[in-house]
Amino acid sequence: MASTAIVLGDEQELAAVKAATLIESLPWLKRFSGKVVVVKFGGNAMVDDALKRAFAEDMVYLRYAGLHPVVVHGGGPQISAALQAAGIPSDFRGGYRYTSTEAISVVRDVLAGEVNREIVDLINEHGDLARGVSGEGSTLFEGRRRGVVVDGETFDLGHVGDVTDVDPSSVLAEIAAGRIPVVSSIATNEADPALALNVNADAAAGALAIALRATKLVVLTDVAGLYSDWPDRESLVEAITVSALRDMLPTLESGMIPKMTACLDSVVGGVGGATIIDGRIPHSILLEVFTQRGSGTEVVPDDRAADHGATVVTSYPVVDEDAVASVDAGTEKEGQS
Repeated sequence: MASTAIVLGDEQELAAVKAATLIESLPWLKRFSGKVVVVKFGGNAMVDDALKRAFAEDMVYLRYAGLHPVVVHGGGPQISAALQAAGIPSDFRGGYRYTSTEAISVVRDVLAGEVNREIVDLINEHGDLARGVSGEGSTLFEGRRRGVVVDGETFDLGHVGDVTDVDPSSVLAEIAAGRIPVVSSIATNEADPALALNVNADAAAGALAIALRATKLVVLTDVAGLYSDWPDRESLVEAITVSALRDMLPTLESGMIPKMTACLDSVVGGVGGATIIDGRIPHSILLEVFTQRGSGTEVVPDDRAADHGATVVTSYPVVDEDAVASVDAGTEKEGQS
């Protein structure tokens, strides 16, 4: 009997691959439709023009796919450049920037002006889709000044604070209007509302994700994910439980601690899932949200580790295979419900 198989040409084969990729996203489209996804924009993606445009395209894609993306950004590289231009030294303590009275005005101008405006403009090249939202002078973020402990010693951080309260009403209003809120990480000082505080953008993103009851938090950074034994690149973690991450946090590089703390706090606070991904890869957000494998490292609630579709680190230090829960690769990714 003659075969009924159809031999495809090169263009048809390419089209078939594209169709398979699209259909792979169907389960995630169904799960995420109408849901809020908070994305913390940072790292090299903020200074590379091609990556900035790819990020804006990803946000537009999420919006037209029926999701409600919310962007929270810092502006570390831009702030450093502006401070240098102003002759103000940059000093980091425990992963946090010391912000003097002189520096806070520069920080405000860079975050609420330069960086926020550029992100909004890039998204709006695709239509009237984005609006800037600032925490300063509003009740979006309220904060309290903080210090940091390094090697047992407490250091002052100046006009730097922790987010103590979030009023998401201004962000929800933009979402209800069908727009993409782009949020700068400036808070009002709860002790003196006339003063601004520079709050860590990772922490601000996590706090906002909790207040919005987001389905997912995605944090962009400049590494492939979390490593259990840095700098061993073979130790990349696909997923880790809340308990294991708590034990690992004190061993991490100072710059990674705020990012993983934001992921940890958001999952504990009820966010459906939190993932740190490599922002150096164009469209890494789409890979994370709409593909089975995803990308980066996901933080998983302890009681859902066994149902995760990847290798999950369940204790730290990782001493043997018993510390890892491996399940069928066909199981759906955590944090997608």
